Amino acid sequence: MEIGLALFVAGMVVLHLVSCAVVGWRLHRAPPARPQEAPFITLLRPVCGLDPLDAETLGSSFALDYPAFEVLFCVADSDDPVVPLVRRLMAAHPEVTARLLVGEDRVSANPKLNNLEKGWRAAQGGVIVMADSNLLLPPDYLWQVLAARGADVGLVSSPPVGIRPDGAWAELECAFLNSNQARLQLLADTLGFGFAQGKTLMWEREFLDARGGLAALGQRLAEDVAATKLVRGAGKRVALTQRPFAQPIGRRSLGQVWARQVRWAKVRREGFAGLYSGEVLNGSVPVLLAAALAGGPAVAAAVALVWYGAEAALALACGWAKPGRALLMLVLRDAMLPAVWATGWANTRIEWRGNAMAPGALHKLPG
Repeated sequence: MEIGLALFVAGMVVLHLVSCAVVGWRLHRAPPARPQEAPFITLLRPVCGLDPLDAETLGSSFALDYPAFEVLFCVADSDDPVVPLVRRLMAAHPEVTARLLVGEDRVSANPKLNNLEKGWRAAQGGVIVMADSNLLLPPDYLWQVLAARGADVGLVSSPPVGIRPDGAWAELECAFLNSNQARLQLLADTLGFGFAQGKTLMWEREFLDARGGLAALGQRLAEDVAATKLVRGAGKRVALTQRPFAQPIGRRSLGQVWARQVRWAKVRREGFAGLYSGEVLNGSVPVLLAAALAGGPAVAAAVALVWYGAEAALALACGWAKPGRALLMLVLRDAMLPAVWATGWANTRIEWRGNAMAPGALHKLPG
């Protein structure tokens, strides 16, 4: 038994070290050359509610270094508090073709897709990029997503990385987003099997329209899961950009971090139950328990030093964390991962922006 546990620990540590090394190499290698072709692109940004960082993140839509694009902001309700901000941003940047589209088309049980449908129909571009409102777009954003195109690629996507956390719980959210989730997604893509992330989705319009349009992305609890399955079903692959894009985090409460992680866990469980079963091994807890059983506390401590040393080195080298408390949040995150995983098995009902969602059903929560 001790030999089996020792082999498990060794194998998991090697995989962890390899993942850190591969992702570190990916993020520090030279960026790909800009594509020679620059097709007209429609950038769709769904907006709902007003966040303290919206002026910055939505404002980044107007600073893109790309020759031919339009920005379509989509909002379901004309009384939404974000509407005046969007109008001010458009008025301040008349040099950028931008429109605010209001209304909701019920094409699915997903309110985000219902909000975006009018933008999809109004888009002038044959290439359409959907970017969440809380994503901070770098000037070369559209060039970066274009660079990931290929004959075998049906969708270009990217995970977010949390930046500028304000407080301990925001740093905890960054620990989940960055050196855990982004690391694993970038590793998977490097190995050739990328998964879509709803923060960024770049579609060839003709490709998705031929397969049902945005309504087809409502077949699952989340559009990124449906997108991954649709693309793979068409014999294509999901490709991630070489580098992830930043999401300013601001302040978070522990309850908010927990709710988000449970929601995303349920989305993964509903869409990829087999893979989700293996997530019980995510993080250091199973490895450190096995190390303690096989060799005692001293061995477990040595394994922890190697494990967190590698992850901390990656996080610091990539600017995903700062020395101090942020690195301690890696440990707290791993302590929470088993509880998040177990809670994800409870059901597949989630709450998103005041809407209760389940596969094939949507209703407005009271109050």
